[in-house]
Amino acid sequence: MNKPIVVGMGEALWDVLPDGKKIGGAPANFAFHAGQAGMDSRVVSAVGNDALGEEALATLEGKGLNIEAVARVDFPTGVVNVSLGEQGIPQYDICEGVAWDNIPFTPALANLASQAQAVCWGSLAQRNEVSRKTIFSFLDAMPSDEERLKVFDINLRQQFYTLEIIEASCRRANVLKINDEELVLVSELLRLGAGSPEVLCRSLMERYGLRILVLTCGANGSYVFTPVETSYRVTPKVQVADTVGAGDSFTATLVGELLRNTPVGVAHEHAVEVAAYVCTQQGAMAEWPDSLRM
Repeated sequence: MNKPIVVGMGEALWDVLPDGKKIGGAPANFAFHAGQAGMDSRVVSAVGNDALGEEALATLEGKGLNIEAVARVDFPTGVVNVSLGEQGIPQYDICEGVAWDNIPFTPALANLASQAQAVCWGSLAQRNEVSRKTIFSFLDAMPSDEERLKVFDINLRQQFYTLEIIEASCRRANVLKINDEELVLVSELLRLGAGSPEVLCRSLMERYGLRILVLTCGANGSYVFTPVETSYRVTPKVQVADTVGAGDSFTATLVGELLRNTPVGVAHEHAVEVAAYVCTQQGAMAEWPDSLRM
């Protein structure tokens, strides 16, 4: 049986951490972890015609990722300077005018969209019109049947988002992933009014016709809401190395399980276990132990 094709779409870049640079970008991280979750994972992004771009492609390929949909463009390869605050929480300085701001939409991407069972994208890669149009063209080219997962992992970064970007993505998504701080910001932007986190989440689900909403609350656990159920899981206590990539591993695991028709609570539990493990490792693309693989 062919593995489901799962796409991480948006930024592929170098995270420059205190101990050196590591390949990253939320969509690339998602695709890496989706591969470990047993999916046929693809990265859709762009790198520059420069040494960092060559190294990025070689590194992604060396990690087992399919890089056929990573374009080469005449902009510098993306770099993010990452500093780690208390409890390993990352802070980002994101360079602008880079390759992943300029992802081209091609016939090959349209063909990939027609085959994809799931895609995950965020708000950051939409800061430039070129990549934003490519993301929306890809989403609009995907079949709209119930089995396909269109996951908007909102990932608000610095000033790189607008109300229009959030709404346009929510309208195209059937799954939304958001953290507790982002929920406050988005609720204010959308004027959802007052209410508990669950009330606000269900208001978002109703407004955009979402099948699933994932709310992560850091050390305070996480929720997966569907129209008919609520799953809550405690965040395991682990020795944190850093949290870079943990959220992406959570999303990839959940998507992999949902594509296997795993019950939501079971899928959620596995996602929490994987994310907790990734927190104990340095860098965004930690190899899973066999006990966590799917």
